[in-house]
Amino acid sequence: MSLFTGWRAALRIARRDALRAKGRSALVVAMIALPVLGVTAADITYRSAELSPAEELTAEIGSADAVYSDVGLGPIQQMPDGDMYDRASGKEPSEPPKPVDMRAVFPKGVRAISEQSVSATVTTSYGIASTEITEVRTSDRMARGRIALVGGAFPRSPGEVVATEAFLESAGLRVGSDVTVTTSGEKYTITGAVELPADLKAKQLYAEPGAVIAPWAALAKRDKKVPAPQPGETRWLVEGAGEAGIVWQDVLAANKAGALVTSRQVFENPPPESEIPLLRTNPQYANDRSYESDETGAALITVVAMALLEVVLLAGPAFAVGARRSRRQLGLLGTCGGDRSQVRAVVLGGGLVLGGVGAVAGVATGLLLTAVFRPLIEGWAGHRFGSLALHPAELAVIAVLGLVTGLLAAFAPAIVAGRQSVLESLTGRRGVRRGSRVLPITGACVLAVGVLIAVYGGTGGNSTLVAGGSVVAELGLLACIPVIVGLLGRLGRRLPLSPRMALRDAARNRGRTAPAVAAVMAAVAGSVAIATYMSSSLAESDYAYMPMLTKGTIALTAGDSEAAERLPAARAAVEHDMAVTGGRADISRVWAGSDCNAYYEDENGGCGSLSLVKPTGKGHTCPLATKGAKELAARLSADEHRAMMRTPACVDVHNSTGSFSYDSDNIVVGDAALLGTYVKLDDPAAAAALKAGTPVLLNEAYAENGEVTLKAVHTYNAEDKKNRKLHPGPARKTTDRLKVYIAKAEYATTPGIRMILPQPTAERLGLHTQPLGSVYAVAHDPTEAENQRVTAAIDQAGGGLWVQTNSGPNDRGSTILLILTLFAGVVTVGAAAITTGLAKADAEADLTTLSAVGAPPLVRRSLSGFQCLVVALTGVLLGTAAGLVPAVALRLVDLREAMEYMRQQPMESAYTPIVLPWATIGLLAVAVPLLAGGLAALFTRSRVALARRAG
Repeated sequence: MSLFTGWRAALRIARRDALRAKGRSALVVAMIALPVLGVTAADITYRSAELSPAEELTAEIGSADAVYSDVGLGPIQQMPDGDMYDRASGKEPSEPPKPVDMRAVFPKGVRAISEQSVSATVTTSYGIASTEITEVRTSDRMARGRIALVGGAFPRSPGEVVATEAFLESAGLRVGSDVTVTTSGEKYTITGAVELPADLKAKQLYAEPGAVIAPWAALAKRDKKVPAPQPGETRWLVEGAGEAGIVWQDVLAANKAGALVTSRQVFENPPPESEIPLLRTNPQYANDRSYESDETGAALITVVAMALLEVVLLAGPAFAVGARRSRRQLGLLGTCGGDRSQVRAVVLGGGLVLGGVGAVAGVATGLLLTAVFRPLIEGWAGHRFGSLALHPAELAVIAVLGLVTGLLAAFAPAIVAGRQSVLESLTGRRGVRRGSRVLPITGACVLAVGVLIAVYGGTGGNSTLVAGGSVVAELGLLACIPVIVGLLGRLGRRLPLSPRMALRDAARNRGRTAPAVAAVMAAVAGSVAIATYMSSSLAESDYAYMPMLTKGTIALTAGDSEAAERLPAARAAVEHDMAVTGGRADISRVWAGSDCNAYYEDENGGCGSLSLVKPTGKGHTCPLATKGAKELAARLSADEHRAMMRTPACVDVHNSTGSFSYDSDNIVVGDAALLGTYVKLDDPAAAAALKAGTPVLLNEAYAENGEVTLKAVHTYNAEDKKNRKLHPGPARKTTDRLKVYIAKAEYATTPGIRMILPQPTAERLGLHTQPLGSVYAVAHDPTEAENQRVTAAIDQAGGGLWVQTNSGPNDRGSTILLILTLFAGVVTVGAAAITTGLAKADAEADLTTLSAVGAPPLVRRSLSGFQCLVVALTGVLLGTAAGLVPAVALRLVDLREAMEYMRQQPMESAYTPIVLPWATIGLLAVAVPLLAGGLAALFTRSRVALARRAG
């Protein structure tokens, strides 16, 4: 019989066997298809989420041929894509250039529409909200692709606007509602809901040109109390007269007039470098490139490497169980003259058939699910996909990978089936074989080598070694699984019947249990690796974030003396509409000399100043901000650098954000209530000091011998007659030594406050004070509705005040990592369910024996549940350990990069924590095994008909 004929027969037998055992075949197909589905969906999502350059251009200029804008530099030179430009002369002009008359710059025959934005406050269903209003003809075809209508109609008259869906949701409005621009009093009707495909979270309004800014400016001109609008630059969307659009010569002509142009035609067909004037004068622009984040690249390399291993492992238990269920058929093949190679061919044929079906099903289902959940994923990513990016070559590789998976997974069972004697196959006896002693020892050595490779790659900054070492370590752990499973039987000696039998069954049938545990372990390892890396990255982001206020507080502040008179009404609004917990502290600003609302002292000291003089020397000057800081940083470890950065001398230099008054060097006037409400300092001695008139210093680096030096420059504003009377003559400088109460070092990081000065002490020093506002302790950050209600109340009282809150860290993780986490979690749950289902199918003979000896139905159900629980829990625990290896190694890569940057910039933090995702680990270690065990017990039949014994 030829090789082709033999394989054709083997494939025919495998196909018939698959159709005969539909349930088991479906599980095998699902086992192969599940990881293929995940990889397919992740590939399509990743490719689709990254917009092509053409799609990015459409998001910027819509369907127009070009966009013109005046950058205010006079004649310029630009790159073809419009991202970089410079003055044509390369010099600062002697006088500001005149605005560009765009209509004179446009090529002949073009059609153009203007676009201009202005920040404004508008009424909402809750109160008043700040937003951006853009004047552009949204109904024009040139806006298509940049602004999409999702409901209602575009505005047709000056009294109509459209709003983004994000704005409507935050404002509690809908199509048909009215909004009023508070400064101009003009009312507009929302006729439609739109979205920006490039920014689905944008909260904006769109009006017809001249509908908002012009009436507002006219009112401000008539009424000086109305603030004038501050619109941004005007952009022009242009449609060319011919098919060529706006060509490079048109761009060069516009540059001579001072206009910057982004042209679709030039973007798609850029001119040669010899025709770009900017490159002749600034050759460095030709070398500008953008690079992806090293963190994301390292994470992707490692996750993809572990996903490939996971795909190979997930189908292993399926074919191991399938080969056992078909052992009688394989025995009959031997009795008919089939040799061992033909028996192996039948099992491998099953892998080829089911692997092919699983690969095709996985790719097709992944594509279908991505298309179905596309709106959800786009909302998650924050922008629309240009289209589903299908790369046939990549999808073909994924499908081939699934096919090869079937063959690899069937390889070991095929060898085992080929070695079985015909008698064992026909009688169903499995025989007794002593476990290999070499395999676990080899596995432990490989595990150690893999961990060392991954750690070495991490410390050396080589993400490829991290990926390779992680895979090697997981392979070594796989080799140890049979021994680990064998030890499970010894754990059940004192347990009740069902869990004891489940543990002994797992140990007795290592050939079935070990592959099932390996499958779950592989899936969980990927999830834990991603979750650990993400948790650590978020912790690093949180550490780098410098809050404007203390956590759990908000601040109500007044902009000037007139607004300060309206503080009582504003306080009442805050206390009524926000989740204030009862804690409130009033604060006042303090300054020396004139109050001219300047952020800095001018040459003549015309505004006055007030500052704390920081002593020099050890404990006062930050070593990382002095000469020789780079040499010091080179000798410090990450922990030593972090500890030094947290000292009062350094934290004040690094964490300088937040201030209640720019003219007082973070000195505020307050009482003991400020300590508990804002500083979170529960210290009766500090409260007593304030009552006695002694300032409380929060940063001990400014104190020397229990005193601080307060330097004040008393002067006057020449235009303010009142202040000139108070401070006649030249500027007067005073220096006072004040005894202070020094808080503990941990309070040096308090945002916005360096020292609390009692009111009587400020008056004694001849300083000026004025009520600034209040700080409150709140149960949660204000919601959109709460902010809008308070803003409306403040506006009704006269305005000039605002509520300040912490915005929180900006970077909350990568979209790519979030998508990978989603699919890894799906694979984890699916793998646990399928592998435990296969374990139950392989143990059907044991369940039948239980029924034959009269075991109660509860024992049968509980045994089935505990069998699944053992497989899932063991796999989850081992997978958690395996997943920590690449995550820790990748964080070592990040640490190396952070240390190198810190040694160049000593004041930059090198903090690179490793944070375990306890919520994810707890979910995987508790919820998934319990769910698998519960479902197995629930779907196990209590009673079954006894089967006839074979043979």
